[in-house]
Amino acid sequence: MIGKRYIDSTPWQSIAGYSRASRIGQHIAVSGTTADLDSLSPESADSTYAQTFDCLGRGIDAVIDLGGTIEGILRTRMFLAPGSDPVEASRAHAELLGEVAPANTTLFVHSLVGSELLVEIEIEALVVKEVSE
Repeated sequence: MIGKRYIDSTPWQSIAGYSRASRIGQHIAVSGTTADLDSLSPESADSTYAQTFDCLGRGIDAVIDLGGTIEGILRTRMFLAPGSDPVEASRAHAELLGEVAPANTTLFVHSLVGSELLVEIEIEALVVKEVSE
């Protein structure tokens, strides 16, 4: 079955051969997404909150581009690198998705690809009704 793909401007997708997000049928899977540090101010680049907010926003954009909605987000997985603040990551998650309250797993991992990255997030969503543009 051929599905839809969402590719954003980050270079890793072409280097590693993947899409930011994929949709087959009603299911949307968003790849592990980190913050775009170039888009953050120098003051917020090392902030767990700012990185979480950025990568969640980028993941939500992918869901919406593939026809989903915030309300259709079923699960998130947050991978936290050493030095990150789980309370700040959770605060950003609650601000963007608290009304939806998806299932969530939050884990500390040994490291992420990129020493300055603090958070990586995966999203799974279900398209419950088509959104027309």
